[in-house]
Amino acid sequence: MGERVAEFIQAGPFIEAFVLIIALPLTLAWLTAVGAERSETGKRWKDAMEWLPAPMMSVTLFVVIASQLPRVQNSIGQITAVIPIYVAFLVIMPLLGRFGAGLFGMDVGESRALVFTSVTRNSLVILPLALALPSGYALAPAVVVTQTLVELIGMVVLTRVVPTWLVPETARGISPETTPDD
Repeated sequence: MGERVAEFIQAGPFIEAFVLIIALPLTLAWLTAVGAERSETGKRWKDAMEWLPAPMMSVTLFVVIASQLPRVQNSIGQITAVIPIYVAFLVIMPLLGRFGAGLFGMDVGESRALVFTSVTRNSLVILPLALALPSGYALAPAVVVTQTLVELIGMVVLTRVVPTWLVPETARGISPETTPDD
């Protein structure tokens, strides 16, 4: 879009979305973590709440996907054009992650973490910004949600592929994990 972007996009909604939906929760999470380390009550709350991220992320994903499903269904022809790009990313990045892990002599656990981290793009962090775009870009949130769905399917596949094929326990070129007895 070049210089014309300023004509269509106002900074206010982006700043508001960033502050309220990204920066504020991140700051509160950080303050909570610091507080949990400094107080016994905080530590107990932290221990009690450690199981919440997975179910809360599931609920968040469900709500976000449900909110954008009509846009995805109404524009499926346009959205399917980006799916091959997302799939290619899901194929290339684990291979690059595995290559990097071998290059740096990472152990199996670190290698697997690098492979999975290389695949995730945190699209739900971008979604508030996509939602803040003007009406002419109404398809952007649906594209972000589609990317999330493709990524989730890819992650499920990778939970089988990575430990059995890409980074098995006896992976060559990867340093063996050290044990506490070493």
